[in-house]
Amino acid sequence: MFFASAAATAGTDDGWPRQAVAAAVDDATARYALPGIAVGVVVDGEVRHVELRGETVAGSGEAITADTLFKVASNTKAMTAALLARQVDAGVLAWDDPVVKHLPGFRMHEDWVTREMQVRDLLIHNSGLGPGAGDLMLWPEPNAFSRDEVIAGLAHLKPRWSFRSRYAYDNTLYIVAGEVAAAAGGAPYDVLLRREVFEPLGMQGCRVGEWRVDGAGPVAAPHVRRGDAWEPRAEGEVVADMPMSAAGGVRCTLDDMLRWVRAWLDPDTAGGDGARWLSAAQRDEAWTAHMPMPLSARMRAWNRSHFHAYGYGWRLSDVDGTWKVAHTGTLSGMYSAVSLLPELDTGFVILVNGDAGDARTVLEQSLSKIFTACPGAACPRADGLVAHYASLLAAERSAAVAAQDAPDGDAAHSERAPAAAGALSGRLGRYRDPWFGEATVCEADGGVRFESLKSPRLAGPVLRAGERLLVDFDTLGPDADAWLEFATATVGGPATLAMAKVDPEADFSYDYEDLAFVRVGDCP
Repeated sequence: MFFASAAATAGTDDGWPRQAVAAAVDDATARYALPGIAVGVVVDGEVRHVELRGETVAGSGEAITADTLFKVASNTKAMTAALLARQVDAGVLAWDDPVVKHLPGFRMHEDWVTREMQVRDLLIHNSGLGPGAGDLMLWPEPNAFSRDEVIAGLAHLKPRWSFRSRYAYDNTLYIVAGEVAAAAGGAPYDVLLRREVFEPLGMQGCRVGEWRVDGAGPVAAPHVRRGDAWEPRAEGEVVADMPMSAAGGVRCTLDDMLRWVRAWLDPDTAGGDGARWLSAAQRDEAWTAHMPMPLSARMRAWNRSHFHAYGYGWRLSDVDGTWKVAHTGTLSGMYSAVSLLPELDTGFVILVNGDAGDARTVLEQSLSKIFTACPGAACPRADGLVAHYASLLAAERSAAVAAQDAPDGDAAHSERAPAAAGALSGRLGRYRDPWFGEATVCEADGGVRFESLKSPRLAGPVLRAGERLLVDFDTLGPDADAWLEFATATVGGPATLAMAKVDPEADFSYDYEDLAFVRVGDCP
């Protein structure tokens, strides 16, 4: 195992704040009752600290270890960027290559964007599409969309802004980036990622593409909250090669992710054969501020930040005057964070196998402060960091709820009742969207159900809340609920169906607002 030496886990005081890190992990685990968590810290090229808590599956008794596989979700993006950077180093592509040079069939909604889109643009969230555009072809898992269908769907996604005019996070263009790498490298994305990233860095536990669970060692199950309990989400014996691999499909152990951190902090010594893993030019390119990002009030208040930008698969900012390179990952009951402080030659990894967004935010912030500002007068005592930031975050959440638009809020909290099929005369039927495909709104079980043809978990009863209709999906949490708005485009024309988030703060990957359903036939 990578950090098997006693120095990695010893509790002795060598001038490094290991007790503060342990206390922060303990506090976050207890406060948010996490099912399992793995945390590791690299300082000066060495793994200095590892903290492991909880179980791979709640109630199973199988403890989280440094060799337990977690979904790293969008921390995959930096791996995809690294693969492309290795190809640039090798001369098989260039950052300013037009995408159509490698993928002639690639299309965006506007022809001029298709022509001008460069490889670099695929990585920096400047497409002009809305946040999470097309994500319903990726999540919730599992679904029946293919990688080719996801890429073809881009031609039907209408931009909200002009190309390269502003930042808006997307996943679908990272899938295109993976296919560019495959075309340039002459092999599938998963094969190239293993060959160019995992193998040189010794990240042998990482999995991408199709793989078997029984040959992978311990695997952390994703968990969702059901009341006061964590409910594990069962997975099959074979994990499929899903379309979103290049955007968020990698799983790694803590051991692997600490190797990943070391590789970025010191590429000169990262390669297993003694060769430099990535050129200085390409690391600099990945860590260049290519696209400005909004600087939030939280960043100003918590970190005294002055800038925020996106590189190639990394978010760039400053914390108390210290440069920070970081990213997070969120996917189906798992959360991750990778944070690097290059000027301090320090980095840390957080892996959680539960829906734990607040826990990740608070713990990542606390660990950052331990290295950049604490202990000292500029921030609270190290042993109270988690409580301090949890309190600030809770106040922020309360203020956001109070500020929600009243009309939607009233309808969303109205008593809900099953919609009557008779009241939807002329609206029941089969509907089709050009990128998402077909869905039905049909009578079933004495009421009405919405069901997607290719995304089976997007199915549930249609309910009436006040004067509005919504769908309450069977296997998703309340944050996924969607308003249904029926209309008729033209007199005598077919009915249309628009959708929107009931919770305006819900994850942007529920990109219902990009759907434009048109009725194409009667119910089966």
